[in-house]
Amino acid sequence: MTLDGETLLKTAANRAEELPGAGLEHPFGHDWEVFKVRGKVFMLMTEVPGRPVVILKSEPAEAEALREQYENVTPGYHMNKKHWITLEGGNAIGEKLVRELVTESYRLVVGGLPKSQRPVDPHTYGRRS
Repeated sequence: MTLDGETLLKTAANRAEELPGAGLEHPFGHDWEVFKVRGKVFMLMTEVPGRPVVILKSEPAEAEALREQYENVTPGYHMNKKHWITLEGGNAIGEKLVRELVTESYRLVVGGLPKSQRPVDPHTYGRRS
């Protein structure tokens, strides 16, 4: 299934809103939706010249593999290119993949928080047994 830009944003936002402790802010104006957990960014959404995009944290090796596999996955827009990826709507990017990547970004950020501030266990949350 192919996701257009608006469906990409809606899918990512819906998943982010389901995550424990996640919240939406607009620190850069109305054009940027920034999702944070305990004050740390795990997802950004905006339009890059007219194209809706979702920017997510990713393990460097996973980010590289995703960029090689999907033409709609590029280095993180205005972020560290090694640790962040940008998703655009289009071929091969489906809702399931978007939901998984949002969850993984959240888990990576939660894993960097002090244990006392973690809303979930990042090693087990969202993983299938």
